[in-house]
This record gives sequence, structure tokens and C-alpha cells, in this order.
Amino acid sequence: MRLPAMTPAQCRAARAMVEMTQPSLAAAAGVSPSTLRDFESGKRMPIANNLAAIQSALESAGVVFIEEDRGEGVIKLRDRPESGTGTIGG
Repeated sequence: MRLPAMTPAQCRAARAMVEMTQPSLAAAAGVSPSTLRDFESGKRMPIANNLAAIQSALESAGVVFIEEDRGEGVIKLRDRPESGTGTIGG
């Protein structure tokens, strides 16, 4: 099940966790740097496929998006597992 669309704050936090610049994330996601910049600043919401591409690029870098009763957030996999198992931590 796919989580709801990430928020600009989640995107900024996720990008910081994996030490990606806006230009490098934009390139990895195949979107324009202005699309990412405008999204992170709250100026506009990207079209659905661009938002999914940004989230997917962050997930490929080891970010896990979470939603719990307490709210939404992001965590980073300590090691990107190759077999689908691994530790979750900061």
C-alpha cells in the first residue's frame, strides 16, 4: 500500500538525511530543479507522476516514509539491504 503523497517538509528532511542537494535529487528523479525547489518551498505541488518520481528517488537512496497515529515522517535505513532485510535507524 502506497502512503499518501509526501509533504514538502518530508521531502526536505528526507533529502537532508541522505545528503542530497536539490539539483542532485531533481536529476535522480528526472524533474526540473525548479519543480523540486517550488515544491520544497510550498509554492506549488508537482503533478502526480513528478511527485512520485521524487519520492521514489529518495526511497532508492534509503529513505522510508512513515505515517503513524502520531503523524508523518521519514526515517533512513542504516544499510540499504540487498535481500530485503536490514536495520532501521538513524
